[in-house]
Amino acid sequence: MGSTPFHRLALVLPPLFLTVYLLASFPRPPTVPIIHTSLAHLPSSSPSWNVFPEDLYSGGAYANLPLGRVRYWLIGPEHGRRIVLIHGLSIPAIVWKDVAPVLASRGYRVLLYDLYGRGYSDAPQVTYDTTLHTTQLALLMQHVKWDNAFIVGLSMGGGIATAFSAHFPRLVNGKVALIASAGIIESSDISRTSKFMSTPLVQTVSALPPFQHYMRLLANTSKSSELCETNPIQEIVRLQTAHLPHYNAAVASSLRDGPIRGLHFAFQSLARSSNQVLLIHGTSDKTVPYKYASKIQSLVPQADLVTISDGGHDLTVTHASEVNALLLHFLADDYHKPRG
Repeated sequence: MGSTPFHRLALVLPPLFLTVYLLASFPRPPTVPIIHTSLAHLPSSSPSWNVFPEDLYSGGAYANLPLGRVRYWLIGPEHGRRIVLIHGLSIPAIVWKDVAPVLASRGYRVLLYDLYGRGYSDAPQVTYDTTLHTTQLALLMQHVKWDNAFIVGLSMGGGIATAFSAHFPRLVNGKVALIASAGIIESSDISRTSKFMSTPLVQTVSALPPFQHYMRLLANTSKSSELCETNPIQEIVRLQTAHLPHYNAAVASSLRDGPIRGLHFAFQSLARSSNQVLLIHGTSDKTVPYKYASKIQSLVPQADLVTISDGGHDLTVTHASEVNALLLHFLADDYHKPRG
């Protein structure tokens, strides 16, 4: 009598399972992520110390968090109302240089910090997704022993602020301000160059020693007199690109995986909260086009939108006085509606 399919299967399965059993291996134990250095480790001769000094703001310190050291500053009266300022994709806390001191002078206690991979904060070799950024802030607030605060975010920092309010609602003290906010950018509005530069292949090439050496040579050709005439905001991006080993990868991962896109759920969560929300956006913003202000407002109907005519993306630099006035008005206890 010939063999049946069942008999053939019975002959094949035992040796197959035995082979799989012998070849199967238990996963390796988790390892600690590689931590790359920040601006703090550059030599004193680096122009970065002149462009963005470590003590640009008073009250600076480092928090040793699980994924590396985070640079932060606490300015303003110790018992003032608490505000967190979150910068964007590529420019560290220097972007608040014309805003943070004004808020502090008006009695607010201001917490600024550099996101992972930017400025003086370490760069863990991990995926720079939304959870990484919101958890960084939650751990930092725990470190400085803050129970809650007003949250203000710029550009990608607006996406972080929104997701933070969804992930950690009890750490938000009733007010969220979003300036030129990212979070729901469509892929079609991200330039082909940005998409290309953020690909793993390009990041692998840019991490090679010859490429990084070339970038450092270019950055070091700037003379101190030239630096004085250069926009420090633009210069610090160039210096980070040239001197920080994981900066480009951190920015690229944030662009691909981070709080730039796909945060509709977080804005909807913000809409369901009792937080007051202020949107500030410029009509000439080419990085996060102005149309996204109305898209965000449609997701968060209680949000007040203030439009800055002809304002570009870096509003805290180009329109600092207007931003300051709007924030001070919004953060006041008697806030009811936007000015202008």
